[in-house]
Amino acid sequence: MLEFLARFGETLLYTLRDVTPIVVILVVFQVGVLRRRLPNIGGIATGSVMVLLGLALFLIGLEQALFPIGETMARQLTETAGASALADAVRWEDYWLVYLFAAAIGFATTVAEPSLIAVALKAEEVSGRAVNAWGLRIAVAVGVAVGVSLGCFRIVTGTPLPWYIVAAYIIVIVQTYLASRTIIPLAYDSGGVTTSTVTVPVVAALGLGLAANVPGRSPLIDGFGLIAFASVFPIMSVLGYAIVAERVERWRSRRERQEVES
Repeated sequence: MLEFLARFGETLLYTLRDVTPIVVILVVFQVGVLRRRLPNIGGIATGSVMVLLGLALFLIGLEQALFPIGETMARQLTETAGASALADAVRWEDYWLVYLFAAAIGFATTVAEPSLIAVALKAEEVSGRAVNAWGLRIAVAVGVAVGVSLGCFRIVTGTPLPWYIVAAYIIVIVQTYLASRTIIPLAYDSGGVTTSTVTVPVVAALGLGLAANVPGRSPLIDGFGLIAFASVFPIMSVLGYAIVAERVERWRSRRERQEVES
């Protein structure tokens, strides 16, 4: 208990140091530039304390739970794939369970991502429910699942990361020209909000644990890069979903007109 309190106090001090500049900037602009008093000072103070405590506990939770779990799962999965073999004997098809787990964990963490939930709800509200919050979250989660799984395939095979990222962004550029202008900004934002508090720690731990346990792979060289997959593939999935939905809607409208005319 004493060890936990000491660790919590140290983390709380680090969190206070990181959050203080943000609070100072907001207060200076509100009072010095806008020349207006802070509204609801009591509520702001209470919320700030909750943010500090929550961030400190969250960081401790990452260190004590999420990172070790991700690394342990990666190690156990690679052991079932025969990771004890020599580096030149590594076969990508032996790690199918790793790809399946990566897709599942990518989907689950993205659906639970608070920042994505906030963006999806706002998009539904602003669009007058033309954008479905759950549909957007599922589309983004599918993109992350595919991206993280493909990223694990890259780690196992040892192929260069730029090949995947360049190819992915070429597809995104093509999709951008084909998709409706109303969905493009939301799709690009969807790629950013996935890499946040829930997804990043688990995915990063998975990549590092996998690279550390696959023969011939380096955690420093091969372990990182999954976050890049988790950022670009949601853009692809949302744009692809929008393009398909628009085509289906046009087909339905054309069919209804033909039925009316006939």
